[in-house]
Amino acid sequence: MQLSGLGPGDWVTLHARFTPQADFLLAADGRVRTYAEGEARITRLARSLQRIGIGRGDRVALLGVDSPEYCEVLLACMKLGATYVALNFRLSPAEIRTVMAASGAEVIFHSERYREIVESLALRAAVEFESGYEEFLASGPDGGELPSVSHDDDILSISFTSGTTGTPKGVLQSQRMIKAIIQSGVLELGLRPGDLIYAGAPLFHAAGFGHVLYGLARGGASMIMPQWDADLALAWLGSGRVRHTTLVPSMIIQLLEHPKLAEADFSGLRSIMYGGAPMPTSVVRRMVEVFGCDLHNGFGAGTEAGGQLVLRPEDHRRALAGEEWLLGTIGRPAFGCDVRLLDPLGAEVPDGQIGVIASRGDTVMSGYLDRPDLTAAAVRDGWFVAGDLAWKDPEGFLHLAGRADEMIIRGGENVYPVEIEDVVGGHPAVAEIAVVGEPDPLWGQVVTAIVALRDGHAAPSAADVKEHCRGRLASYKVPQRIVVVESFPRNPAGKIDKLRLRELLACDPSAVQEEEPS
Repeated sequence: MQLSGLGPGDWVTLHARFTPQADFLLAADGRVRTYAEGEARITRLARSLQRIGIGRGDRVALLGVDSPEYCEVLLACMKLGATYVALNFRLSPAEIRTVMAASGAEVIFHSERYREIVESLALRAAVEFESGYEEFLASGPDGGELPSVSHDDDILSISFTSGTTGTPKGVLQSQRMIKAIIQSGVLELGLRPGDLIYAGAPLFHAAGFGHVLYGLARGGASMIMPQWDADLALAWLGSGRVRHTTLVPSMIIQLLEHPKLAEADFSGLRSIMYGGAPMPTSVVRRMVEVFGCDLHNGFGAGTEAGGQLVLRPEDHRRALAGEEWLLGTIGRPAFGCDVRLLDPLGAEVPDGQIGVIASRGDTVMSGYLDRPDLTAAAVRDGWFVAGDLAWKDPEGFLHLAGRADEMIIRGGENVYPVEIEDVVGGHPAVAEIAVVGEPDPLWGQVVTAIVALRDGHAAPSAADVKEHCRGRLASYKVPQRIVVVESFPRNPAGKIDKLRLRELLACDPSAVQEEEPS
């Protein structure tokens, strides 16, 4: 089989050759790895894996919090053409055993906190980051550069979905897919050699390791924090050193409300990518005021199809100059991504009509592990269809209408949660919001808004919310129940877990304020 040029596993070698002393990986505790150091360690680790029989196509699992060592394992696998399986460390022991069995991995690298779970698995080798990692790395034989062995059709990653809508599925990610996602991200964000990047997503998530690869592709550096920590993130982002960061709205809100915000220096910050949840206009304006940098709103099925749409900095500037409706959109297609909106029969819908988002390009997955039925349902003639609903305006901007499985049907009327979240999220008392449907004997379903409050604000009543929505939402779309929570359940990407919310509401409706249906 003909090889296909450079793969991500070769990029460290390239930069080590030309900029050996440039920063590569920075740990939150102050440790710094240069490209020369990173190349030497990753190559030796790859040889250590070869020593125990790991080669092209073999599977290696990871279960741990973020660290430079975690990145080294992923990149060593890429050098070998091996397949890495980065596990969600928030899964229960039973879920981990299920996913490990499905993955076929016989080798695992793990954090100490997961030792008991790992010991219950039948594996060829288990390496603990805190105690056995350096010894394992040193076991590899000496040698020069490893020759490139990967092909663009090779599966470099099996990424299991968060499982919020059922059993997690193993997404097969090829080298072609990973390279295309990185190319799109680097171009959209305008990253430069030497840039320091921080992403709030964990490394097992597409956005987490994806941002490490963004930096690697450009010869930049990545700051690696074990887990999200608002104090530590503010210290780094406010140090003047970080050039780009990607965060979900809840993280941004924590930073904007941090008591030490005024002490931070954001002069070095050039851009912020946000996404994953509705962002009130007031928060966007506050971001511009505090951070003073370019803003990107990204939307996509990152695990299965990469970034599909982007609301770019120029769009944000238009919005803040008076066209605020733009902040209610999810942008236009990202570089290298073709997007259409389809009806249930697969035909493209006209502008203004709601359809399911379909995308194609090299960023689309190769399929689901051992599930040809699910693959056939999700990828149709090269188009990936995830179930997200949207409509397109005359300027080509897409407006999210929610997911097909989240649509609320109230008295025969289709209600899409996103448009309600956009409006109610603008209430001065609301910091975050999620809208779901709850069963109702009269209407079939009613609209319920779950909100987290801004500091110092009292909970709004259903009547308050109705008044806020007057003239902006039809009466049947206005939430009839308001539930106040201190925090939201979240999936690994930091997005609000609506399935879990509905389960919690069904178990404990005591915090609900009700208004008679209109």
